[in-house]
Amino acid sequence: MTFRDLVVISGGNLRRMKLRTFLTSAGVLIAIAAFVSMLSFGAGSQQNIERQFNKLGLFTTMQVYEKDNGREDRGRGGREKRDKENKNNGKDADSAVAKLDRDAVERISKIPGVNLAYPYDAFSVEVHIGDTTVESKAQALASVAFQTKIFSTLAYGTAFSSDTSRQVILSESLLKKAGIDSPKTLIGKPIVVMVKVSTIDSGLTHILVDKGESLFDRAKRIHYDSLLNKKYRSTVLRTEANELVKRFVNGFLNARSVIRDTLILCGVRESGERTGRLRVENVIIPIETAQRFKTGGLGGSPMDIMMAFMNGTLFASPEKSGNESFSQITIDFDPKVPYTNIKNAIEAMGYRTFSFAAEFEEIQKVFLYFDMALGLIGFIALVTASLGIVNTMVMSINERRREIGILKSLGAHETDIRALFLVESGVIGFLGTTAGIFFGWTITRIAAAIAKHYMEQEGIPGIDLFALPFWLIGIALAVGIGVSVVAGLYPAARAARVDPVAALRND
Repeated sequence: MTFRDLVVISGGNLRRMKLRTFLTSAGVLIAIAAFVSMLSFGAGSQQNIERQFNKLGLFTTMQVYEKDNGREDRGRGGREKRDKENKNNGKDADSAVAKLDRDAVERISKIPGVNLAYPYDAFSVEVHIGDTTVESKAQALASVAFQTKIFSTLAYGTAFSSDTSRQVILSESLLKKAGIDSPKTLIGKPIVVMVKVSTIDSGLTHILVDKGESLFDRAKRIHYDSLLNKKYRSTVLRTEANELVKRFVNGFLNARSVIRDTLILCGVRESGERTGRLRVENVIIPIETAQRFKTGGLGGSPMDIMMAFMNGTLFASPEKSGNESFSQITIDFDPKVPYTNIKNAIEAMGYRTFSFAAEFEEIQKVFLYFDMALGLIGFIALVTASLGIVNTMVMSINERRREIGILKSLGAHETDIRALFLVESGVIGFLGTTAGIFFGWTITRIAAAIAKHYMEQEGIPGIDLFALPFWLIGIALAVGIGVSVVAGLYPAARAARVDPVAALRND
């Protein structure tokens, strides 16, 4: 018998057993629907992440950090190990640390394959829009950075005209916080940016006079004739030392100077980005223009002061601001160049790197295991449904012994009988799988609509959590039909062994 004959005969047999065929196919339908809907969630999540990576250009983005900020150097043991290695190499421990300064930016930008490199240089600001004041973080950025996907997309306006232009770019979220409903109307309007900075002068001034009390007034309260007493002398030294530190810190943190400038709003971003390690602040100022806000002193943020203390620039003069260190440098590289080549070149310079392309590879591995776990659950349900196919086909053999006997008496071989029952089980699997894919897709559409509606109510941009790529349809068809055919192997073999003489005599 030809394959066409087998299909025609199988279809006729299944039509005669409509209810049984429907119930058996329904089991496959439910299993495939669960299989498709679960894997669709994994596929949708992976597509959303990949779409976000492409949107921001993260596949060609890498970030660079100082090595001593890495995990390998955290704690006493890591630092001792690093210092020992440096000593064995004849290097001083402090001089061996490669700093992320402007020189580092220049050297990294010259690596073959690197399109551009720019530092993450952020500081605290106050933005005055009309009568509204909003506190935020500002980011000093070179105009060339707008060639990258991260910064190239603006909701309104344009990028900076140059690194020295007196312009500013704000995010929609900051303007919304300021009560601005139509950001487009602010393009070309003046925006006042203000920075409060802490200076050494303010700290020293408060040492001399603090809260109306001068250092001379405190000196008059000391009993100098009692200084010969060790206990009294120790008490006075501790008290006055604590008071000096307290006065300095009070003046350094609270008596801050104010630096303000009026900049023109040239563009509006959709929002400030914080995608993992990627940070784009709500206020972006040209890198040279931002120097005016940074050379007056340190920002009042405890993080700014801590970073300055760690970098040894807490008491540096403003003239040395050009030698400042950065917490990280972001590079954009040619997509035709393997990221491992650039990664190795940067690490050879003494820095630590983070590659978004490498991170995506790890994410793909996680999704592979995730999809395997979801697929296993659906596969178990499908195996359970296949038992119904076995039961249906075995019952069919008992009811069709005379038919099998007639086919064999007319010259049908055992392989023909076996093929007939395998095709029947395959048709049941095909019907159940096809319907299961449709119902699985319908379930995901309903779930996606509910999730998107909930996101929009919470003010979150709605995204489609599910996807039905062609590879998932192909896998569902292969698994559904394949398991059904395997389930038909035993009934098919049993049907092929039926003795035609005995089948006709018993009839």
